[in-house]
Amino acid sequence: MVKTISYQHTNSYEVLNPVTETTENIWICFHGLGYLARFFKRYFTGLDPLKNAVIVLQAPSKYYLGKNFKHVGSSWLTRVDTDQEMQNNLNYVDAVLKEEGLHRDKRMVIMGYSQGVSIATRFLLHYNSPVKALVMHSGSIPNEFNELDSVKFKSLSTRNIHISGTKDEYVTADLIQRENKKIQMLFGTECELHRPDIKHEVDTQLLVDISNTL
Repeated sequence: MVKTISYQHTNSYEVLNPVTETTENIWICFHGLGYLARFFKRYFTGLDPLKNAVIVLQAPSKYYLGKNFKHVGSSWLTRVDTDQEMQNNLNYVDAVLKEEGLHRDKRMVIMGYSQGVSIATRFLLHYNSPVKALVMHSGSIPNEFNELDSVKFKSLSTRNIHISGTKDEYVTADLIQRENKKIQMLFGTECELHRPDIKHEVDTQLLVDISNTL
């Protein structure tokens, strides 16, 4: 017999640039599988700190990377108890936004990298309030989204940006075809496509370029 129980959980997050009176964009960032927030935030140091506040969220499930048990990474979700874990993630992000006083702030830029794309997109639908942009970098859009979600996405984000490296070692022809169908269904022509000549890595210069046009 499987039972569930609710209890209070504590998690951290990183603030690279705090929100100030000059802030124009507030980046809410979801890292990829195997990262920690404190290391992922380095990819945003090129953004103008006067205009860009950066908050990097921390996936809750930590584990040792490799066989020497030296380095630690983390994960947002697995295929086990996915719905339950996703709700836990949503509760966590809601708590961070409340703590930072950002609820309903239209300057927010929701950014997900790799595994973080699935969390960022699900969070935006859950958040259900307009944001400045949705940036999807080198990750898969969840399969559960449908045409009704398309209407929601178009009303929630002023700009939808999809980034995928042409040398990404995790990208196959079948994956490209599936992702293109999802992009077309959810965003139609209202999605900016960037295809930099990179592997599965964060394109820091492209993030800077995007930040300068928000």
